[in-house]
Amino acid sequence: KCFKQVGEGDAIVVVGGRTGRDGIHGATFSSGELTSEHETEFSHAVQIGNAITEKKTLDTLIQARDKNLYSAVTDCGAGGLSSAVGEMGEELGADVQLDRVPLKYAGLSYPEIWISEAQERMVISVPQANVEAILKLFSDEGVEATVIGTFGTPDRKLRLSYGETLVGELDTAFLRDGLPRPTKEAVWEKIDRPSPSPKHRERYDDTLLKILASPNVASKEWIIRQYDHEVQGGSVIKPLVGANQAGPGDAAVVRPVLSSYKGLAISCGMNPKLGDLDPYQSALHAVDEAMRNCAAVGGNLDRTAILDNFCWGNCNKPDRMGALVQSAKACHDAAMAYSVPFISGKDSLNNEFRTEDGQTIAIPPTLLISAISVIDDVHTCVSADAKEPGNYIFILGRTGSQLGGSHLLAVEGLASGTDVPPVDMVTNLKVMQALGSAIRAGAVRACHDLSEGGLAVTAAEMAFAGGLGLDLNIAGMPVNMNEPGPSPAALLFGESAGRFLVEVAPDKYDAFLRIVKDCPFGELGRVHAVGQLTIKSAGKTLIDMPTEQARAAWSGTFKM
Repeated sequence: KCFKQVGEGDAIVVVGGRTGRDGIHGATFSSGELTSEHETEFSHAVQIGNAITEKKTLDTLIQARDKNLYSAVTDCGAGGLSSAVGEMGEELGADVQLDRVPLKYAGLSYPEIWISEAQERMVISVPQANVEAILKLFSDEGVEATVIGTFGTPDRKLRLSYGETLVGELDTAFLRDGLPRPTKEAVWEKIDRPSPSPKHRERYDDTLLKILASPNVASKEWIIRQYDHEVQGGSVIKPLVGANQAGPGDAAVVRPVLSSYKGLAISCGMNPKLGDLDPYQSALHAVDEAMRNCAAVGGNLDRTAILDNFCWGNCNKPDRMGALVQSAKACHDAAMAYSVPFISGKDSLNNEFRTEDGQTIAIPPTLLISAISVIDDVHTCVSADAKEPGNYIFILGRTGSQLGGSHLLAVEGLASGTDVPPVDMVTNLKVMQALGSAIRAGAVRACHDLSEGGLAVTAAEMAFAGGLGLDLNIAGMPVNMNEPGPSPAALLFGESAGRFLVEVAPDKYDAFLRIVKDCPFGELGRVHAVGQLTIKSAGKTLIDMPTEQARAAWSGTFKM
């Protein structure tokens, strides 16, 4: 069922939504440099979605899949029917009757029917013996399904007809191989530019509050609450965690089948701040964070898969293409190092806008990595909120001195250098594997990964999510070898990859240490009943504030 096997003589069946003019040239529009005229010129290029039709279509497709009623399926994405049918029929050819395609309204020309990118449509290849059964299934579920042709022609050509008129004919070999592969120039030159040192402070309370209130870190509850994430009651770990849902989680966990305790962890990783500085390390950070977020809730790294989404500027420009090549190399290297497959992905290139005076504005090279991980028993999952006074707090992973791309520099108003924290994939994998073993063994009460804002932000989020306090001493944090020791600011706010804060109950202390003994770890302190966040180092208090003050800063930036 994982492989497409289009058969000679199979029926071409389009299912789901109807075809309209919306979405025509959507792929062309989204792949070009924007100007002030595009809003008018390409207003038709935006598809009109229908979530109910989509849900019904997908559910019925799953039923048909389980009954082995079709042999291949492709969604109508860029290019609509032209790409879906063209891809599926590239070996066998196809005869398509465009006049049979269900339309939203009359008046579409045959080219419009063929290239429309209207949403909620899928093309399936159905053996002739199953056509009647599959049409009945879709009809019973209230989803349109229409036979629009057959796969397989004697001369292996793709033929389009409208009524009795032949309106298109192309050799499938030409469609597949006729266009020469383009050659692009890629240039990337890393400039070594150290970041400025933040101002030394006796206390960093105000710095922490500024980072908690910064847009990338602050609460997104105003968005989360606009969607019902409790539909069908399958959510185990939700976007916001804690008894009062007062803090952010690392990954969502759902039970797709309520008769089973198997679950799925779903997470993502992205840091656009690093893209302009070092696209290779930026991509490694994205993969590492997505994997880390899955691991933090109990995801099984041996059963994890990832997806990419490249958001880039104009790749006809050598520097943009060079950054893309660096990022793609990093994806390969991370997939091999973590033994995790890329199962899908997409891209959104040419995200540039040309102003009326000829200036070009480009987005930073940005890679979003999504991860999905199988959990055998959702009862073993842990969330990020601190659980109980008296429990121990450990840090897993090493902290470096680099501050390139950090939120600390941003709130201090300092221009970042290119000293992005390097990702040690060998050590990080070992840490994530040990953490997973500890969670499945029941030795972990709470876990939160360190990302934007570093340790101080992570500690604050754990504390106010649980309505408790943390008393930490960071003098014993594991640090990177063979480099200068991190400053107090870097220990608090550095964004080195591969790190976690972990809460462990006293009766699991020895068991936890046995599991993580071969990893870099440090015991930092305890959970307290009093809602106070205190972080010390070398006998000095660096942060001391009520956790409610931290929560107020985090939750006050965006209002519902």
